[in-house]
Amino acid sequence: MKRVLLPALALFAVLSFWQYYVVAYDVPKFVLPTPTAIWQALVNDMPLWGEAALSTLEVTLLALIAATISGVLFALGFSLSRTFEATLYPFAVVLQVTPVIAVAPLVLIWVGIDNVERAQVIIAWLVAFFPILANMSAGLKSVDANLSELFTLYGATPLQRFRLLLWPTALPYLLASLKISGGLALIGGVVAEFVAGSGTATGLAWRIIEAGNRLQIEKMFAGLMMLSAMGLVIFYGFSAIERLVVRHRT
Repeated sequence: MKRVLLPALALFAVLSFWQYYVVAYDVPKFVLPTPTAIWQALVNDMPLWGEAALSTLEVTLLALIAATISGVLFALGFSLSRTFEATLYPFAVVLQVTPVIAVAPLVLIWVGIDNVERAQVIIAWLVAFFPILANMSAGLKSVDANLSELFTLYGATPLQRFRLLLWPTALPYLLASLKISGGLALIGGVVAEFVAGSGTATGLAWRIIEAGNRLQIEKMFAGLMMLSAMGLVIFYGFSAIERLVVRHRT
């Protein structure tokens, strides 16, 4: 109960002070709108915001699915071959340390401005991939040596070893990484929309850019609220799945 009540009380206190400060000191709405004005902007254009949120969510989920599949497969390949890991792991690190804002324009050029959604998925995948790869690799390497020797002793096939030993051991690591990569995929999709900077994008980031160009600051805040809400849903959704899996395992 405290996990819900305390953040709710803190949010209420911040919003109340925000409302009071803007009204009491007559802060211009193009500098800082009131929470009530932001809420009104969100409610008035709810169909538009809903459509934009679905577009952003679609890109995020597609990128996260691609990052999960590729991250798991590469981690499994790394666990089976040290040579394969030594050859490709540095390139995975390069993807992680290279700022996505620098890579995004190149991806848009290569993919083509007519395929903005595909470019968004690729960019979001770039930032979501490494945490899954790193955590899954760590999970596969954390297998108990005695259990591994026992599977070898009983002549377990590679599929049996993966299904009964490697996968159950690495699953908590994978679920922990999804909480991180889910938010990163959302960030990657938003960055791609900002870089695209054209009306061909239909997600929340483009709506925020559009509102900013028109100095509709309350709509910008409304878009940020939607993005924050989506990020919270993704994070706590995977947290709930992680708790269920851990409880089932115990």
